[in-house]
Amino acid sequence: MSGPDIITFGCRLNTYESEVMRNHAEAAGLSDAVIVNTCAVTAEAERQARQAIRRARRARPDARIIVTGCAAQINPASYADMPEVDTVLGNQEKLEARSFLTLDSEPVHVADIMSARETASHLIEGFDDRTRAFIQVQNGCDHRCTFCVIPFGRGNSRSVPIGAIVQQVTTLVENGYREVVLSGVDITSYGADLPGRPRLGQMLRRLLANVPDLPRLRLSSIDVAEIDDDLLDLIANEPRLMPHLHLSLQAGDNMILKRMKRRHTREQAIEFCETVRGLRPDVVFGADIIAGFPTETDEMFANSLALVEACDLPHLHVFPYSPRPETPAARMPQIPRALVKDRAAQLRAVGEACLTRFLTSEIGKTRTVLVEKPGLARSEQFALVELRDTGPETGQLIAVEITRSADGRLSGQPARRAA
Repeated sequence: MSGPDIITFGCRLNTYESEVMRNHAEAAGLSDAVIVNTCAVTAEAERQARQAIRRARRARPDARIIVTGCAAQINPASYADMPEVDTVLGNQEKLEARSFLTLDSEPVHVADIMSARETASHLIEGFDDRTRAFIQVQNGCDHRCTFCVIPFGRGNSRSVPIGAIVQQVTTLVENGYREVVLSGVDITSYGADLPGRPRLGQMLRRLLANVPDLPRLRLSSIDVAEIDDDLLDLIANEPRLMPHLHLSLQAGDNMILKRMKRRHTREQAIEFCETVRGLRPDVVFGADIIAGFPTETDEMFANSLALVEACDLPHLHVFPYSPRPETPAARMPQIPRALVKDRAAQLRAVGEACLTRFLTSEIGKTRTVLVEKPGLARSEQFALVELRDTGPETGQLIAVEITRSADGRLSGQPARRAA
């Protein structure tokens, strides 16, 4: 019998947690289940989740449909009221094996996420049809950005102990994974709740020292307000830490950043990018930017556009502002939706120009790429690379000579030297 179908929305942390649920559901004999792991970052993410739930019921009329994730944690009743849904699990409950053994006891299993004090390590051996592995090192967030509901879906910040992280990565490397991505809600806050209060940089240093056979380590989104000296030293001197950093910036205007309750300024963001480029010239940045935040004037928006250029952000994720109920930003003066969409389009255009410029600069270089599927790979800087030779096996690291750039991706052929 095949395993449960899992539909995952949102962040890399959800990707990891979906694999945890897959193991629990299979162990509980729920091979006929459909699990929808929702996201609450935007209204669009919730709309897509509801659409997926309805589509799953039409396709699988006899399946057990389980809904979980941040949207379900924040508003479980709205999903329990959907006729297509059998069970709603909270973000803590979805990671507990017993939840999948007691689904028939009641339709809603959602506890107060703010009562969670620990983030347990869930040992998983691999990922379904994936070449890179995602693991959880941190969960929750102690900050209260005015646009964000995620702390109410994830709870307060909690860190996974370093020993458990080492054990998990060791298992994945032994099972053939060549790249591991560390994920969390706010991973640069790592360690504040652990004995000795280790920072993210210290954890990374110990992880790399204890798993010497791990070729590639990648970070998910980081906050420029929380960078420690150990992390900067690793960026400069550790080749196994990939030169691709995704920054949680959200805006490029200081007044908007203040109204968002972000902890960095525009100047700090630019200085961080300049500092890191000085330490590691081959680094490439991505970032999250919100378009059309309440009260954003033309001048404020122009500052966000200019920040994308100043920081040179090829991997830009643009989010049209979406008011989330019960957040302070939802009560601020709103921008017309048409203007929000127009500003999002302008930001994406600037981001695409940065991407084109970066890809063009890669032509003629030799990069080590991770083969994701026949004929397609990712470089150290997370650029998509088409391979002229489709022979390399999925999951393999190979050296590639970059020969061309088009349509948002690179093309190349295996280099003569071995990776």
